[in-house]
Amino acid sequence: MTDILVPLEQEGTEAVVSNWLRAIGDMVEINDPLVELETDKVSVEVPSPVAGRLAEIIIDTGSQARPGMILGRIELAENLPSGNPATAAPDMSHWHSPAVRKALAESGLNPATIKGTGRDGRLTRADVDRANADDAAQGLTKRPAPPAPAATPKPKGSPSRSVPHDQMRLAIARNMLKSVREAPQVTAVFEADFSAIITHRRRHKPSFERDGIALSYTAYIVLAAARAMQAVPGVNSRWHEDRLEIFEDTNIGIGTALGDKGLVVPVIRNVQELSLRGVATRLQDMTTRAREGRLAPEDMRDGTFTISNHGVSGSLLAAPIIINQPQSAILGIGKLEKRVVVREVDGTDTIQIRPMAYVSLTIDHRVLDGHQTNLWLTAFVGALEGWSAS
Repeated sequence: MTDILVPLEQEGTEAVVSNWLRAIGDMVEINDPLVELETDKVSVEVPSPVAGRLAEIIIDTGSQARPGMILGRIELAENLPSGNPATAAPDMSHWHSPAVRKALAESGLNPATIKGTGRDGRLTRADVDRANADDAAQGLTKRPAPPAPAATPKPKGSPSRSVPHDQMRLAIARNMLKSVREAPQVTAVFEADFSAIITHRRRHKPSFERDGIALSYTAYIVLAAARAMQAVPGVNSRWHEDRLEIFEDTNIGIGTALGDKGLVVPVIRNVQELSLRGVATRLQDMTTRAREGRLAPEDMRDGTFTISNHGVSGSLLAAPIIINQPQSAILGIGKLEKRVVVREVDGTDTIQIRPMAYVSLTIDHRVLDGHQTNLWLTAFVGALEGWSAS
C-alpha cells in the first residue's frame, strides 16, 4: 500500500476534503487527480503518487485535512493479480468539482460541449461561466435547468431562508477568528493624494497597453508599499513567541474578490526587485488567473504583507481590516474620489479639488507601535504623492 498524503506545503491553512474524484476499487495512474481539498484560499487537487487501485478512503468528504495526514491508500499496480477484475479508471471528463456541477445544473449546459482549461482538460467553474455567457450573447437556446427543490416550510412570522456555508467560507471564518484572538489589532488612517500617479499613469498607460499590460493604480500601490518597507522593515515581519522574524524579501499578497464565494490572496514575490512594469505584469497575470479559478497553491504561498483594495467596491474606509496571519500588518485602500482640500501655494492657503483616498494600516500591536505605524504610512503616502511624472 502507498499512502495518499495531504501536501505539506499547505502549512498555515486549514484544508477540508471537498470531493473525492475516485471511488474505492477504481484503477488510477500516477498523477491522476484523486481528491479535492478546499482551503480559505484555493481548491487543490491531490494527485495519485503511484499507479494502482484506490483501496481505502480514510478522510471522508467534509472532514478537515491537516498537512501530512493520510487521506487514503493505493494498492500498487505491481501487487495486483493479473486479470484483476477492477474496472479501468473512468473518463475524467465525467468527474466535476462541486462548483462545476452546481454551475452546470444552474445553466443547463451540456458539459460535453464545453472545452475544459483545467488539468487534463477538466472543466473549471470559469469554463462553464464563459460558455454560459457566450450562449446568452448569441441568443442560443439551452436545455431548461432542473426544477429547484421545494423550499423548506418556514415558521409563521419568520421570512428567511437558509444558505449552507461552503468550505471556503468556513475556512475564512476560522482564520479570521483565529487572527483576532491571537493578535491585538490597531488601525491608523492617513489620506493620500493620487494626483502624481494619475499624471504618470495617463502618460505611460498607452505604451503599457501596446505590450498587452494593464497599468492599474494597484501596481503603484504595491510598489509604494515595498518602498515604505525600507523606512520600517518591521512591518514586513512575522511574530514568534521568542523573536521577530523580519523578511528581506517583500512578498505582497493582493486580496482578490470572487463574488459570493469569498476571496483569494495571490502573492507577488520579491517586489523590492521589480519595476512598475514588472509589478503590473505579475499583477495582471495573478488577478486574471484568480478570477478564472486557475491559481495553484504556490501562487498564494510565502506572503509577508497583504493589500486590501476595498475601495474598488465603493467603500471609503474599512477598519479594522483583519490581518492575514501570520503576517504583522495589512494595508487598506479606500475609494478614490475628488475632494476639496487646502493646499499652501506661495505662502497662501488655497482651496483645491484633488483625487484623494483614505489609506489605512492595521498592525499587530505585539509587533508594532503607533510611531512605527505612522512612520510607515508617511513613507507610503510620500511614495505615492512624490511619484515622478517622467
